Amino acid sequence: MAIIGNTFLNLLDVAAVRDTAEGGIIEVLNQLTPFYADANVMSANKGSSHMTSMRTGLPTVTWGALYQGIPQSKSGYTSVEDTTGFLEGLDAIDTRLIDLEPENSQKLRAMESLGFMESFAQTIESAIWYSNVAVSPKQFHGLFARYNTLANPNVVDGGGTGSDNTSIAMVTHGDAQTSLIVPKNIRAGLQTEDMGKQRVLDGNSNPYYVLERIFRQFIGLTVKDWRYNVRIANIDVSDVAAGTVSLNKLLSKAYYQMQGRRAYKMEKPGEASPGRSVIYMNRQMMQALDAESTNPALNGALQLGRMELQGDEVRTWRGLPIRETDSLLNTETRVV
Repeated sequence: MAIIGNTFLNLLDVAAVRDTAEGGIIEVLNQLTPFYADANVMSANKGSSHMTSMRTGLPTVTWGALYQGIPQSKSGYTSVEDTTGFLEGLDAIDTRLIDLEPENSQKLRAMESLGFMESFAQTIESAIWYSNVAVSPKQFHGLFARYNTLANPNVVDGGGTGSDNTSIAMVTHGDAQTSLIVPKNIRAGLQTEDMGKQRVLDGNSNPYYVLERIFRQFIGLTVKDWRYNVRIANIDVSDVAAGTVSLNKLLSKAYYQMQGRRAYKMEKPGEASPGRSVIYMNRQMMQALDAESTNPALNGALQLGRMELQGDEVRTWRGLPIRETDSLLNTETRVV
């Protein structure tokens, strides 16, 4: 379940409950990476890892008759363990630089911190899509490592065979679908610690003093029910630009393959979480879809809608919000 109650919690919600300055940091990260703003957050149930039981088969049921027993049956389950990783950065500013303009010292440190925040956001969101613990064991298992074969019915083939492929993802966030995870007793989101003045050595082993700040974030990803996510892989970027690939047709295939197909909403008290589904694509695909939907020669029903999502106006496709993220590359390897 989510960290507090049964409602969706994103990283900003968790920070707000703690009433710390990290809320401002996470708000900046939400602006830099859309997945942060949408993600459901859970505390890992096994220390630094999270164990999930996934149903692999339904129990059998039978028609009954008077004076006849009921055969026993049960669901089939398999267990999946998802690990977390942590990303770190160290900021060091020469104290002499601070002394030169003491009235701007806070602004200088804030500017440097913003650079670290953006680096964290880009690195982590890239890992959310592309990380594979078989290749990078220090990281966590990303989404596309789980949707990496056309044998998976929730991987739609975009038809591209070249080297300029990209993906569009439909992700359902929720306790019973997809969540970010943090180790037990670890704060969610980017943490900072001001280490104050530290003595360091330059390349010639001569000492000088710096103001140090440590940045650290623990994060992982778990998918409880794979049917609620769909990846449209092998989308040839050059073919999309030439207008020979219909993104609406690919989105329609993915839409009807995704379990639930619910618009972005919160669950109601007392009911099982239906999740909240979001479409993610990069700016080239967003531009192409926008052009395709505004083409007067096409069906007007294909036009993109608009909605307000957490204070931002976003485009929608069949009621699902579309998030634009440059972490989805145009150089993906072909999925077969």
